[in-house]
Amino acid sequence: MAIVSIMVTLLLVLLLARPAGLYIAKVFDYDNTQLDRFFGPIEKVIFAIGGIRQENQSWKKYAAALLVSNTVMIALVYVIFRTQGYLPLNPAHVPNMEPRLAFNTAISFMTTTNLQHYSGESGMSYLSQMIAVVFMMFVAPSSGLAVCIAFIRGLAGKPFGNFFVDLIRSITRILLPIAFVMAFVFIALGVPQTLEPNAIAQTPSGTEQSIARGPIGSFLSIKQLGNNGGGFVGANSAHPFENPDAISNLLQILLMLLIPTAMPFAYSKVVGNAKQGRVLFVSMALLFIILLSASLVAEYAGNPALNALGINHSQGSMEGKEVRFGAAQSSLYSVVTTATETGAVNTMHDTLTPIAGLAAIANMMLNTVFGGAGAGLLHVLMYAIIGVFLSGLMVGRTPEFLGKKIEGKEMKLIAVTMLITPFLVLGPTALAVFSHADTISNPGFHGLTQAMYEFTSAAANNGSGFEGLGDNTAFWNISTGMVMYIGRFFPFITMLAVAGSLAAKKPVAETTGTFRTDTALFAVVFLAAVLIVGALTFFPGLVLGPIAEQLTLKP
Repeated sequence: MAIVSIMVTLLLVLLLARPAGLYIAKVFDYDNTQLDRFFGPIEKVIFAIGGIRQENQSWKKYAAALLVSNTVMIALVYVIFRTQGYLPLNPAHVPNMEPRLAFNTAISFMTTTNLQHYSGESGMSYLSQMIAVVFMMFVAPSSGLAVCIAFIRGLAGKPFGNFFVDLIRSITRILLPIAFVMAFVFIALGVPQTLEPNAIAQTPSGTEQSIARGPIGSFLSIKQLGNNGGGFVGANSAHPFENPDAISNLLQILLMLLIPTAMPFAYSKVVGNAKQGRVLFVSMALLFIILLSASLVAEYAGNPALNALGINHSQGSMEGKEVRFGAAQSSLYSVVTTATETGAVNTMHDTLTPIAGLAAIANMMLNTVFGGAGAGLLHVLMYAIIGVFLSGLMVGRTPEFLGKKIEGKEMKLIAVTMLITPFLVLGPTALAVFSHADTISNPGFHGLTQAMYEFTSAAANNGSGFEGLGDNTAFWNISTGMVMYIGRFFPFITMLAVAGSLAAKKPVAETTGTFRTDTALFAVVFLAAVLIVGALTFFPGLVLGPIAEQLTLKP
C-alpha cells in the first residue's frame, strides 16, 4: 500500500508538470497574452510605484539588478530580526536576534536556503515570520525563476528581458495565486492560522504546557511552493501543526515538485524545441527514481545491528520517523525535499540509514535532480552544455547548443561554476571537522556526514540539516552564511555571462554532423556528464562519510 501511495503521488506530479510548464512560459512572454487581462492592471500599479520601466536589460544590468536588490533586501530583513523585540506582533516577547544569527538567517531566507540555526516558535516573533520571512519566501524563488528565464532567453537568442518585471510577474502570476489558495486548503486541513499567543494547556500531571501556534497556514503554502522549506516551528513538517495528516503530506510533496518539474517544459516552449524539454525531464526523473529506490530499499532493510537483536523492522527503520507517515512517506519526502532544494523535513535526516542519507546529500551535491525553482534547471542546462562540449571533443567537432557554438570562453565560465559548489562544501567541512569537532555530536563517519551535509545544504541552497550540530555559534553562522550567499549568486552571475556570450553569437545552421540534443543518445550523454563530472567530484567525501558508515554497520 505504501508503494501504491508513492506511485499515485508521482503520477499526479507527472500530470501537472507539462500544463504548469506551459503556463510558466506564458507568464514570462512579453507579448500580449490573456493573462494580461487579469494581472496587467495590478502589475502596472506596482511598476508605477516602484518606478520600473519595462525595457530589456543586458545580461550585466540584469545580473546587477539581481545582486543589488537581493543584497538590499537582506540588509532590510536583518534590521527587522535585530529589532523584533521592540516591534509589535510579539505576544511571546521573543528577544532581538543575536547579530551573527541574524546575519545567517537573513542570507538563508533570501537565498531560498532557509537553513535555521534557531527554533522558529521561540526564535522569531509573528511580525518577523510574516513581514520578513514570508516576504523573502516570495522574493527569493521569484529571483531564481527570473534568472533562469533570462538565461533561457539568452540561449534562444532573445532579449534578456527586465529583472524587475520578471520578478513581479513571478510573484503576481505564479506564486501568490497558488499560495493564496493552498493556504486556505491547509487551514481547512487543520493547520493553525492565528495571531493569538501560545495556547496554555493543563497536562494530566497538573503542570502547564505552552503550545506554539501562529499564522502557520499562510507560511506553509509558500514555504513548499517556492522551494523554501523553513519551518514556522522547529520540528518543521514533522510537527502536526505544519503537517497534520497524509493529505497535507501529499499536497506538500506536490507543491515542492510543481515548479521544478514544470521548468523543463517551460524551457522547451521558450526555445521552441519540445523534444529537448522532454529529454531533460525524463533524464532528471530517472535520477530521481534511482535515488528514491535506493532510499526506500535502505530504509526498509533497517539497521543491521538492530536486526541482529531480533527487533521487528517490517515497517522499516522507524527511528526519527512520524508514525502517521511511516518509513515510505518519510523516505519519499526526504528525497523530494533535497531533490527540489526545498529543505522542509517530515523526519529527522540525522536518523536516516546511511544509504538513505547518501541519497539525500547526493541530490544536493548534484543539484540537477529537478533542483529548486529556476536554479535547478540552470544547473541542468549547465551539465547539458558540458555533455555537448565533451561529445564535440570526442568527435573532433566544435560543439553547438541551440545553434550556437560552445567555445573556450563559455566553458571556462561553466568550469568555474561547476567547481564552486565542491569548493564551498569540502573545504569548510574539513575545517569544521578539524577545528570545531566539539560542535559535532557524533564521532567518526557519521560526524563527518553531519558536517558535510550542513555545508552541502548551504551551498545548494537547500536548508535541511542532519541536525546533531551545535550550529548556533559564530563559526557555523558566519561560515554557512558566506557559503549560502556565494553558492546562490555566483552561479547566477556566471551562467548569465554564459548566456550573454552565446546570445552575441550568430546562429549556426544545423547540418548532418550536428549533435542533436533532443534524442535518447543525448539523455545518455547528459546523465554521464552529471554522474562522471558531478558525482565523482564529491565521491571521496561520500566514501569517508555515509558509505564508510554503511560498511561498518555490524550485527
